[in-house]
Amino acid sequence: MSTDRALIIGDVEFTNRLFTGTGKFANNADIAPMLEASGSQMITVALRRIDMAAGAENILEFIPENVTLLPNTSGARKAEEAVRIARVAREAGCGDFIKIEVITDAKYLMPDNFETLRATEMLAKEGFIVLPYILPDLTMVRRFENAGAAAIMPLGSPIGSNRGLETKALLAMLIENSRLPVIVDAGIGAPSQAAEAMEMGADAVLVNTAIATATDPVIMGEAFDMAVRAGRMAFLAETAGISNIARASSPLTGFLEEV
Repeated sequence: MSTDRALIIGDVEFTNRLFTGTGKFANNADIAPMLEASGSQMITVALRRIDMAAGAENILEFIPENVTLLPNTSGARKAEEAVRIARVAREAGCGDFIKIEVITDAKYLMPDNFETLRATEMLAKEGFIVLPYILPDLTMVRRFENAGAAAIMPLGSPIGSNRGLETKALLAMLIENSRLPVIVDAGIGAPSQAAEAMEMGADAVLVNTAIATATDPVIMGEAFDMAVRAGRMAFLAETAGISNIARASSPLTGFLEEV
């Protein structure tokens, strides 16, 4: 029987491979029940949504203390802006994890790999646990490894699109060759798509829009948890190969001839 191991990023161990987000919830009160139902142990939050003066309405008040925060640098257009946001997040008590988002394309919201790499280099030197959100480019992944990234977060399709794994062939290259954990981020719109990513060998997936905008985000969170666990189990069990011809599951000779 195949046995799994915990996912370790930085110095933190994760037994659940579904990471989630705080954006787009119609009611922030759904965040904690969603986390409980999904078992998610890490959640992203944009620094600009954190308002320490908001009291009970501060987004952090809706996140249980046992869940690891992954602040993101949403809104940054240059490496220097991302670095500044990361430092503010650390000062605000959000910890050392940081998801680097540097987006210069306003139409498709594609991450800028070059600026993201620059920010990763700077923040890794400052002791941050850096998870860069990137276009799936194997040559760039080598540079992120050398820059000190703790994991990579390639997109499956445009952020918030729910279109699934449109970059599947490129993701497969990263999964096969990256020395860092691969967390598929952006575009996953259904539990089946999360399972597919995990069956490919992704170390984790991050899902926000598909859960937060569901009619029942709590049930959807649970559905994604089940899909991620099923996909991981299938990967560990090593799914059977694909054949271009039919192959009978039972012998077609012997019995009929004897009759």
